[in-house]
Amino acid sequence: MRNNNNNKSNQSSGGEEHHSQTPESRFNQTLRNVQGLLKGRSMPGKVLLTRRSELVDQSNSQEPALNYARSFSYNDAETSDSISKALEEAFESPSEPNTNENVNKLKSSTSSVENTSKGAQKSVIGARATDSARVMKFTKVLSGTTVILEKLRELAWSGIPPYMRPDVWRLLLGYAPSNSDRREGVLRRKRLEYLDCVSQYYDIPDTERSDDEINMLRQIAVDCPRTVPDVSFFQQEQVQKSLERILYTWAIRHPASGYVQGINDLVTPFLVVFLSEYLDGSVDSWSISNLSTDQICIVEADCYWCLSKLLDGMQDHYTFAQPGIQRLVFKLKELVRRIDEPVSRHVEEQGLEFLQFAFRWFNCLLIREIPFHLISRLWDTYLAEGDALPDFLVYIFASFLLTWSEELKKLDFQELVMFLQHLPTNNWTDQELEMVLSRAFMWHSMFNSSPRHLATG
Repeated sequence: MRNNNNNKSNQSSGGEEHHSQTPESRFNQTLRNVQGLLKGRSMPGKVLLTRRSELVDQSNSQEPALNYARSFSYNDAETSDSISKALEEAFESPSEPNTNENVNKLKSSTSSVENTSKGAQKSVIGARATDSARVMKFTKVLSGTTVILEKLRELAWSGIPPYMRPDVWRLLLGYAPSNSDRREGVLRRKRLEYLDCVSQYYDIPDTERSDDEINMLRQIAVDCPRTVPDVSFFQQEQVQKSLERILYTWAIRHPASGYVQGINDLVTPFLVVFLSEYLDGSVDSWSISNLSTDQICIVEADCYWCLSKLLDGMQDHYTFAQPGIQRLVFKLKELVRRIDEPVSRHVEEQGLEFLQFAFRWFNCLLIREIPFHLISRLWDTYLAEGDALPDFLVYIFASFLLTWSEELKKLDFQELVMFLQHLPTNNWTDQELEMVLSRAFMWHSMFNSSPRHLATG
């Protein structure tokens, strides 16, 4: 395949110019292509999330596993082909046989691309989710009698207009039915079911609880005031009571895991997004006391069911010993080793284990690592990934970590621990977040199409 591509390149009029490019310039161009797609009207490369049957291992399994997988739109065949070709050439160039070296060059070139494209990005990033063309696309998808979830995921990946976010999140998580005729009735029934659960499990005296349930409720009551401490809204007593009801009811209904510290963080994006249907302005100016009891109950119920749907896809992240998270941390360590071997080697030489800092990232999905006003945008991508989210988190977190590649290599063990516990993200804007997502998508595209680059040994 590579030889055929090279022959075609030699025969084309631009063959000489193509071969005169350095590997680093090709890497830069590839990243620009991906960033350009991210700035566009849809998911990068117009990637669709569709259910397709894939044989996990044809030698050992006869049944196909159904998973959400990225597949390129036919409308973007030429664009996706050109990116795939660029990635293939970048990794398979005869003059650069060392995969790790090539990936490192790609990684190191990212910072220069970030600097040179900053000005252009400012006018685009952040505005994309609300530009009129995208709003019209969302409106068209949402107005159908039956919402086509694949199209909705494609749009949502690159950001959702804030006022549409509550409806879109409910649909992406499967809490609200895609059929509009059934939607109102199902939501009403599920909200009543939540209220019944609260009445049955939460609104009872401690004498009717087991010792384990009493201890769990006490732990939740301790954790709620610690949740997103930098946002004053979450310090309101009524907000903390809502969190407590949601978390305790969820834990009782999910005895395999029960309550695990960190799940309290995962409720907060849902709470803010669903409250935005009733409260205007900045989150810091909100007062939940302005809502009626019925409105608070609706918001709590939506948070409860959406949290349940989210965690259904990552159940072993919160069961005993949290094996799902440990597995993803191992994958993250391996991915970072393949992308940026010098950083990986330095971290290892300093004796720092990935579990010491990345466990919290997977446990809280970066909520404690970046400014809270960016979380909803990040979660647009999370929820658009559907069942593929746990796998894609590895790429997002690798991209997040390697944002500070150069800094990390200069720090000793103690400095690494302090730096990774207090990452300098306070001044981050949409621009930095979009860069993390664009790199994650690009690396996923490379390693997903060329899995041998992630093969161990």
